[in-house]
Amino acid sequence: MTEPENPMDGTPFAQFGDESSVRSLVDAFYDHMNQDTEFIGIRDLHPEDLTSSRDKLFKFLCGWLGGPQYYVQEYGHPRLRMRHAPFPIGESERDQWLMCMARAMDDCAIDGALRTFLDERFAHVANFMRNT
Repeated sequence: MTEPENPMDGTPFAQFGDESSVRSLVDAFYDHMNQDTEFIGIRDLHPEDLTSSRDKLFKFLCGWLGGPQYYVQEYGHPRLRMRHAPFPIGESERDQWLMCMARAMDDCAIDGALRTFLDERFAHVANFMRNT
């Protein structure tokens, strides 16, 4: 992924270029979660069929990155902590999620200022999700 001249101009969604780039990130994330044994802890928190999980994360990320608000249109406010409350999320799960997302961003060649921004924001949200 190439960076714009001023990588923090516009929204992170605009820096992705289009929805297919967000979809690629989501698919890489769930592919790693499904295949890499070190992510078994978070994989076990998901249904066997990841189709719905992929779709929800794609819709959420589009809006969270400043693009179309697909998730809000379909499901309402994300209410992340409430929606994740039934699942035990501790330091291990947080760290697995972040490592899995880091691999997905590597696969998608997200780097530079956009990568720094996303690393910080994902870490903030993942830490906020902890409930154990």
